Amino acid sequence: MDYSRFQAMFRFFVTIVIVALIGFSCRKETLLEDNGATLEFSTDTIVFDTVFSTVGSATQLLTIYNPYNKTLRIKSITLARGPSSQFSINVNGTAGVSFKDIDIAAKDSLFVFARVTIDPGNMNNPFVVTDSIIFETNGQLQDVDLVAWGQDAYYHTPDHFFPNFPPYSIIDCALPWTNDKPHVVYGWAVVDSGTVLTMNPGTRVYMHNESVLWVYSDGSLKINGTNDDQVIIQGDRLEHYYDDVPGQWGRIWLSAGSKDNVIDHAHIKNGTIGLLVDTLGASASPTLTIRNSIVENMSFAGLYAQGSVVLADNCVFANCAQYCVALALGGWYEFTHCTIANYWKYQNRTTPALILNNYYEDVNGAIQVRTLEKAWFGNCIIFGSNETEIGFDQFPAGTFSYLFDNSLIQIDPEINTSDANFYNNIIKNPTAFIIEDVLHDPVFNDQSKYDFRLFADSKARNAGNMSIATPLPDDLEGNSRLQDGQPDLGAYEFQPD
Repeated sequence: MDYSRFQAMFRFFVTIVIVALIGFSCRKETLLEDNGATLEFSTDTIVFDTVFSTVGSATQLLTIYNPYNKTLRIKSITLARGPSSQFSINVNGTAGVSFKDIDIAAKDSLFVFARVTIDPGNMNNPFVVTDSIIFETNGQLQDVDLVAWGQDAYYHTPDHFFPNFPPYSIIDCALPWTNDKPHVVYGWAVVDSGTVLTMNPGTRVYMHNESVLWVYSDGSLKINGTNDDQVIIQGDRLEHYYDDVPGQWGRIWLSAGSKDNVIDHAHIKNGTIGLLVDTLGASASPTLTIRNSIVENMSFAGLYAQGSVVLADNCVFANCAQYCVALALGGWYEFTHCTIANYWKYQNRTTPALILNNYYEDVNGAIQVRTLEKAWFGNCIIFGSNETEIGFDQFPAGTFSYLFDNSLIQIDPEINTSDANFYNNIIKNPTAFIIEDVLHDPVFNDQSKYDFRLFADSKARNAGNMSIATPLPDDLEGNSRLQDGQPDLGAYEFQPD
């Protein structure tokens, strides 16, 4: 054998193999360049929730997924607030505030570590510290929120996870919620069957996006605010911009069979449905008694009751995208000295402030009629920016009993209000008027600023019935409405400057 020739052939073969291997190793996996391709994340919000009563800093993990069969390039990963942020991030072992051209292989993932450092002893900390991580991929922008609480709080975060059901936690109702620290709710917080959640005066509850406070069957909610110490329930975005942004959280749900729910001196605002009150179940007690409270600025409804029993005294239900008060599927309702006012400002509203309904259509398309046994409004105001602020959705075959008694109402001018069974001593459709060359709302002091108190020339002044007012001698703010013998309508008694 010619060994020199063999060695030459062997060297040639080895060279070819090495070149092929080098070429293979240097060849990059095909990049996905679809403009619609986006990342998937392990969460949309990273919450730093228990650290600030201890060491003042913590690290959380975010996992980024590439769900595609090709490599996905992230053009940039950036902290929105940049170097001024109290957060920091670490990508692929490198700390910083901005990163470029990070590749994630097909069906692979990437870890991002986020850290926040806050001095828990600094009482001048912002109440909540926020930022976001912004991802740019194929021209698409996505973000993951970073939320840290600069002061200590009680956190109610989900610890039960089941398919096809929202993540939830069971509230320990052995101790009341107190005002020493705020309560922050993520996911669904559940008042379990047979338990009672009590909120003491001054309690502050901050609800995260889409969070729900759910009172389960045979459970109860007791909100015990006072005139000096209201209980506040609102969204957890505390920047000034969010002061009156609706839809920041889900709802308070008093589900079917919950009982003896009492809300006194509460301010519930900026959610989707303030109070969803379901059917009474087997209890002989009212589903809900609500007094001296404000429910406002909801992206759907303030009070949405379905075949339940609700007693409302000295309350304001205001400024909602659909209904301030919806009384559906029949039921039994009493509203005394309540103000129902809708001046929703975000888009055109075609629905009334108040709607009454006594039926529904089941899954088979059949009409199911429910008895509206009573819907009574005494010394109330139902008014707003629409021509009609009271809607009647009645199925003729069912009972549909209501009475507007000594109340100011904005109603369809075509409706005959002479029947004393439904309308007793009402003020109907008052019109705006001019004072000192300025056009004034006929009823409220300054509805543009959510101020539904009365002014000196309000059409609701001195129009109340004394016998209706006597059981409620003080208004929503604790002012006497009986001292002059001429009570005003609505939740507020007029007070001179």
